[in-house]
Amino acid sequence: MQFSAGMEKPSEAPKPRAVEAEGERLVVVRESPFNAETPADALAEPISRPHFVRSHFDPPPIDATYAGEHRLRVGGAVARPLVLSLAELRATAWHETVVTLECAGNGRTHMRPLPGGEPWMDGAVGTARWGGVPLRHVLERAMLSSSAVEILAVGADHGMPHGDGAPRDIPFARSLPLDKALDEDTLLALEMNGAPLPLHHGAPLRLIVPRWFGVASVKWLERIDAITEPFDGWFQEARYVYSYTDDQPTQPVRELRCKSMIVSPSDGAQVARGRVEIRGWAWSGSAELASVEVSVDASDRWQLATLDPPLSPNAWRGFRCTWDAQPRGRHTLRARATDAAGNRQPDWPRNNRFGYGNNSVRPVVVDVR
Repeated sequence: MQFSAGMEKPSEAPKPRAVEAEGERLVVVRESPFNAETPADALAEPISRPHFVRSHFDPPPIDATYAGEHRLRVGGAVARPLVLSLAELRATAWHETVVTLECAGNGRTHMRPLPGGEPWMDGAVGTARWGGVPLRHVLERAMLSSSAVEILAVGADHGMPHGDGAPRDIPFARSLPLDKALDEDTLLALEMNGAPLPLHHGAPLRLIVPRWFGVASVKWLERIDAITEPFDGWFQEARYVYSYTDDQPTQPVRELRCKSMIVSPSDGAQVARGRVEIRGWAWSGSAELASVEVSVDASDRWQLATLDPPLSPNAWRGFRCTWDAQPRGRHTLRARATDAAGNRQPDWPRNNRFGYGNNSVRPVVVDVR
């Protein structure tokens, strides 16, 4: 099933620098459509303020009137099609959860040969508290047909994607299998960190799909359709698939891969000789985090780190250990995570055509003074 749109393209999209008006200090990757990384100092905090932005098209023209009149349409293979206002959604069962979102292209610039796509370094990841209504409550109210196989989410943003053979004008749309759509933590989100959604985070309504790469969390959400055959839209089949060079069939980009990152000391930091606390975050979408190990100076000896209490089942988890920083000079620190399913961070990423899913171990270089 290929989706196409007949809507008119807005004459002028909001300026990307609106993010700055929100007091954010993002590291700009692209001006339009606006894409930006979480800065390093914000990555050191449990909740990322500011939080990275990934957009495929410019935002739809949204003002206070539009937000107040916004409606979510729920249709397709349902017995009771719905048209819901934001107020009606808020009156439904409210749910909040802390979620770590990561762009599937995070770390693309570390791959060799360098794939095309947004040149993300390591800041296309962030954690926030999202509030909204579980999607399953709305789908239950709409009464899904037994013929439904996926749930299609359609955003109000649209345009022409990059790439050979790209369609001329489509909305951003992605589908979910029924089990993920009916997960209690899959949200129709209206709030981020206790406040209404900012423009570049999908105001006034977006989807939040925990433990999956961020592409699944459709922004500026305006339609939910139950569909009776798998969706084969551009962002489902032509992009956001693992396409390798060994003639294997493509695989969909879905769950977050097991990964960790050291946030303190930061890369390039200077530290005094003696005891230094190494801190970071680790996460996995396919299973609970089991352990994090830390190694110094390319050693094969790995020290088991202490895991902090989880922020939520859907968020990164802190880890820490102590290092005796000796002698003076340059040192490298590495962390690797393992989840309960046995997935462990590799030393090197497996390159793929579009540069997705790089969860390889990332060294941090520090100078001991």
